[in-house]
Amino acid sequence: MAAFQHTLRSPALFAGIGVHTGAYVRVSVRPAAVDTGVVFVRTDVRDADNRVRVSGEAVCRTQLGTVITNAAGVTVSTIEHLMAAFAMLGVDNAVVELDGPEMPIMDGSSAPFVRVLDRAGLRPQEAPRRFIEIVETIEVVDGDKRAALKPADGFEVAFEIRFDSAAIGRQAIDMPMDEAAFRAELADCRTFGFAHEVEALRAMGLARGGSMDNCIVIDGDRVLNPEGLRRADEFVRHKALDAIGDLYVLGAPILGRFEGELAGHALNNALVRELLARPDAWRVRTLVEDLKEAV
Repeated sequence: MAAFQHTLRSPALFAGIGVHTGAYVRVSVRPAAVDTGVVFVRTDVRDADNRVRVSGEAVCRTQLGTVITNAAGVTVSTIEHLMAAFAMLGVDNAVVELDGPEMPIMDGSSAPFVRVLDRAGLRPQEAPRRFIEIVETIEVVDGDKRAALKPADGFEVAFEIRFDSAAIGRQAIDMPMDEAAFRAELADCRTFGFAHEVEALRAMGLARGGSMDNCIVIDGDRVLNPEGLRRADEFVRHKALDAIGDLYVLGAPILGRFEGELAGHALNNALVRELLARPDAWRVRTLVEDLKEAV
């Protein structure tokens, strides 16, 4: 874990369609000053404040993706896969310029974002990185769904899902999570959906850009994608990827253990808001202090 903040060395440029809007969007991720955090800028919006700063309170919708907004009502949708890449590659400060309302879905995973960030490179900055250290368990429950943050020495991720479809069934993972583990175990795991839900979603204005190019499609007990799965448990690994991105709206990496059971974007954000409401359960820590003590 890096002790100091990082931003991009050079801009990262990419483009693609939004999974829900179907709109083609061009994106430029640019370096930013110390303590900027992550700020999205809607370059297509000219008659209102077009800067949308990422925070737990900025999340305004969580149906099939994480949507953030500002006081002017300007929104940016489906930020979670890029945010997961930022979190695990160690990008503290960045300005994300996009000319549409939704981040491109790319192939449905974080891997394309990892590749463009690798090409841009990262550079250290002079301010210490702040971590959120969990000191007491924080938990939210909604029926059979649960999400929690617990004290741990590093960042750990555990997740369990259960679906009636034999293509998924019960899947669970539990692993320490750092940049190397994210690259090797989670980054390439894609989002998924059910064929029978597509028409209803499109009637709601969702999934207009969804296809087997950017989503695992399940029909009954079968995976329809001709190439099949990238991993046997790709489904639960993608849910863990989503959770990492959803937690990073806090603006700092977590020192603690995340546990999710049947959780999704809504419960992930409920956990974020519960953390913000429980200042007794966590503290801000920098590794620079640890380094000084070690010397």
